[in-house]
Amino acid sequence: MNASSAAPYQPRRASRSEFLPIRHQRYHVRLWGDAASTLPPLVMVHGWMDVAASYQFTVDALSPGFFDGRLVIAPDWRGFGETTGAPVDHFMFPDYLGDLEWLLDHYAPGRLVDLIGHSMGGNIVMMYAGARPERIRRLVNLEGFGMPATRPDQAPKRYAKWLDELQALHRGDSALKTYDSLDGVAARLMKTNRRLPADKAQWLASQWAAERLQADGSQRWEILGEAAHRVINAQLFRVDEIEALYAAITAPVLMVEASDDSLAGWWGDRFTLPEFHERLRAVRSLRREVLADTGHMLHHDQPQALAALIEGFLTAPDAPHEAGSARQG
Repeated sequence: MNASSAAPYQPRRASRSEFLPIRHQRYHVRLWGDAASTLPPLVMVHGWMDVAASYQFTVDALSPGFFDGRLVIAPDWRGFGETTGAPVDHFMFPDYLGDLEWLLDHYAPGRLVDLIGHSMGGNIVMMYAGARPERIRRLVNLEGFGMPATRPDQAPKRYAKWLDELQALHRGDSALKTYDSLDGVAARLMKTNRRLPADKAQWLASQWAAERLQADGSQRWEILGEAAHRVINAQLFRVDEIEALYAAITAPVLMVEASDDSLAGWWGDRFTLPEFHERLRAVRSLRREVLADTGHMLHHDQPQALAALIEGFLTAPDAPHEAGSARQG
């Protein structure tokens, strides 16, 4: 079935939206469940060029016994979705940690949370849990691998590339592609993820893009993400810093990887799964799972299987797991 012939997916559990002032941003936050819950809030943060609504399929797949009486929180990161702020020409990674801190201060002051992050969001939650270990009860990282190791002698070219990309952005050379219809957006999502069904693509497209007036007077569908996100981070990625943050995490960690090797597709031999697994050795309480028949967007591909993994991990007795262990999901 192609995207244009599919009826959109119908969510089983409706979300509600709130807007919060967070660090000079108007943050959009999706909420599901019971705002008065005494259970640890479940906070789910999305990845690069994605939105909070991306978790809808996983929320729908949670069992009633786990979901009922629980608050689930998912923000649109700065520069994505319906979160808005002053225009910028680049984004700094530590700002996501600051935004998450303010979010938890609002929804869970003085309380432990269960924290889930996908891709870029997985990197954020691992770093945050190292910086603020006392705030996290359990941590789930979905395909958040970090970046290839860098060397100090790469700094001159890295900063030069950052400057070049800033110039390109201001010339308008980095504008995101627009689409003539919502069907076009859905088709783009299905092209990127071959496992994504047409009904889910149609629904995601309506959350991932918005129809806006163009300079020529036409109406086009624009991705809800700032082009400035394409500008490279000026600073080098330091593995020693990441391993120190990993080592500072006190919460049990569930690392969920897709059966398709995302790293091989992105980086080739510049950054491999064995290299990432070596970094994970710094985590003191780790369980690693490989989710069958999934690509990088595993929360779209197998939401029922993922929800079962999440529930089992978050409700298990507080016991350490063997560091570096893995089994097929």
